[in-house]
Amino acid sequence: MSRASEDAAQRLFERAGPLLDRLGNEGPFRDAAAVLERARSILESLSEAEQIAVINAHPRIGERPEKVSALSFKEQGYERDTTSPDVFLRLARLNEEYEQKFGFRFVVFVNRRSKESLIPVLEARLRGTRDEERRTALREILAIAEERLKREEG
Repeated sequence: MSRASEDAAQRLFERAGPLLDRLGNEGPFRDAAAVLERARSILESLSEAEQIAVINAHPRIGERPEKVSALSFKEQGYERDTTSPDVFLRLARLNEEYEQKFGFRFVVFVNRRSKESLIPVLEARLRGTRDEERRTALREILAIAEERLKREEG
């Protein structure tokens, strides 16, 4: 893959190991939009274990700020964060419950929502099935990448 394609893949998907590996074996891509389009089909073709590795590469919602990338820090709104410690504790407990139930991390496209507003989303998603949640997490990862691409282009 060309350096530009590799950089685009890293910006869109950060630490998504198996996905980045597969994208790295392909290309070069004409632009970041082509990287995103190819990633869609690759995600569908990955084994369940590889999909879960991609999901688990994503930071937890409410993770301590020093544990997230600069891009995730900004997307999760840490630079202007006034979230109460109780909300962080609730998110930590719900993340743990989710990971115990499904075996992978909860992923959601934050889209400028407060951490507190994500609690009911996480609670509702705890009622899903493992397969539904795996598919939802992959869609959310793609939605995050789409938003990153729009910001780059805009």
